[in-house]
Amino acid sequence: MILVTGGAFQGKTEYARTQLGVPHENILDGEDCSFDAVQTAECVKTYHQLIKRLLSSGVDPLDFTRRLCIENPDAVILMDEIGCGIIPLEKAERLWREAAGRAGCIIAGQAETVVRISCGIPVIIKGAFA
Repeated sequence: MILVTGGAFQGKTEYARTQLGVPHENILDGEDCSFDAVQTAECVKTYHQLIKRLLSSGVDPLDFTRRLCIENPDAVILMDEIGCGIIPLEKAERLWREAAGRAGCIIAGQAETVVRISCGIPVIIKGAFA
């Protein structure tokens, strides 16, 4: 498993395509893909948005993420860092940020490689160059 993280619009998808060789058509979007498709996907972008959808559907995002790590250990997961900045007033937003952060920790713990992208520049923070 490879986790690519960083702020919004920093080049995560482009990195997956150019450096990891994931074809555009093999990248699922966490904003609208089926939950089942994630378990066999080559790559899932906006995983943090998938977490929000899981919460809204009453699905435990941490159990879902643990299952993903077991069932799809070769997946490439792209997710925005959403825990920085001002703490949201709405409880649902705070719970989403916490769940996304915890899910990211689960994925990073299982991943062979973790890459943080900032301004299009990849920094390997775990594992070898991917």
